[in-house]
Amino acid sequence: MSDLSAETDTFIAELDAAVEAHMDWTRRILRCAVLHATPSEDVLDPMAHTLCRFGAWFMKNRSHFEILDAPAARRIETVHQTMHDAIRSLCTHVMTGATGHSVDLDCFEQSQSELIGLLASFKTLFLSRAVRHDPLTGLPLRYSVENDFALYQKEARRNRTLLYVVMIDVDHFKPINDTYGHQVGDLVLRHVANTLKQGLRGDEPLYRYGGEEFLWLLKCKSAEEARKSARRVLASIGTTPVPIEDDETLRLTITMGLALAGEMEDLSSAIKRADMALYEGKQSGRNRYVIAEP
Repeated sequence: MSDLSAETDTFIAELDAAVEAHMDWTRRILRCAVLHATPSEDVLDPMAHTLCRFGAWFMKNRSHFEILDAPAARRIETVHQTMHDAIRSLCTHVMTGATGHSVDLDCFEQSQSELIGLLASFKTLFLSRAVRHDPLTGLPLRYSVENDFALYQKEARRNRTLLYVVMIDVDHFKPINDTYGHQVGDLVLRHVANTLKQGLRGDEPLYRYGGEEFLWLLKCKSAEEARKSARRVLASIGTTPVPIEDDETLRLTITMGLALAGEMEDLSSAIKRADMALYEGKQSGRNRYVIAEP
């Protein structure tokens, strides 16, 4: 069974199919050169790079490439068009009975090789990103927290701001699973993740930490701002019930433990203190936040 989400599996399959379609396109070029067969519009048209199957698929999905590496995405478009331009020039000469120019052939071979290399690199990036993200919620997994924490900690020192490590736990999640089944349990986790993401700023990353636990890196200017943020998140979950079958809804609550990260504190220490605060919150009634003492 694949460890990737269905969406990622589909995207990779489409990428492979688009590349294979372009290799078939290349094989058709050979027939033009050897048999002087008339090529189709995706060879001779000045906009052939947008008419071939790969070109159409790439333009439709270009945003996915740009998110990972915008300069490389632009390079794919450039070398793909260069490859088509070279082939159009070659085939035009061949169809008139003339000999093609070696410079066009060299250009085609070089651009095709670069295109295949770029696409292979992107495929690796897509797969690497996928295994670092939770297929259920779409959130990054705990393995990517370390680097982000170090960067945010450095930023907090530079700007004289505060960085909190926040552990979030869905209250009474096991009874939900036991009563309604794992399908509803998964629905609850996706709902919580989406509700949390909608309520957080774009520069405050949220991670699926494991089970029903999430980790949030909270940046703020004061302890009071941190408390306001925690209260806002509690309210967003408490006032957004989960719709399940037969018009029934589930009302959820969460408990949070907040730990102010020290300027030189390592992540494991901050998480340990946030976990202790979370445990204290659950022991004292849940549906609340507790801030760990420095």
